Amino acid sequence: MMDYREPQYLDRQSAENAFTSKDAKVICDALISVALYNSDWKWVQDKCLEFLDAENPEIRGLAATCFGHIARIHRRLDKEVVISALHEHLQDDAISGQVSDALDDIDMFLSDGE
Repeated sequence: MMDYREPQYLDRQSAENAFTSKDAKVICDALISVALYNSDWKWVQDKCLEFLDAENPEIRGLAATCFGHIARIHRRLDKEVVISALHEHLQDDAISGQVSDALDDIDMFLSDGE
C-alpha cells in the first residue's frame, strides 16, 4: 500500500534539472510539482506535451494526468493542441484510463472558448 505524500515544490530550474534525469520517479515528481505549483501554465503544458511521448508509461500517464491539473488550477490550456495530443494516446493501453480522465477534467474545467 502506498502512502500519500504532499508533492514538493520545485522552482523552474530545479524542475528542468529533474527533467533530464533517467529516473522515472524523479521526472514524475517534477511533473506533478510544476503542474500543481508553477504559475506558468503554458510552460507546464509544453513540458507535459513533451513527456506525453516518453518511453516510460508512468511518465506518459502522469503527463496526461497533469493536463487535468492545469485545467483545474489555471482554467487554461491550448485546448485544441492538448486534446489532439491526448486523442493520439487513447489507444495506448498503458495510459488510456489516465488519458480519458484528463479529457474529462478538461471538459469539466474549461469552457469551449479556452
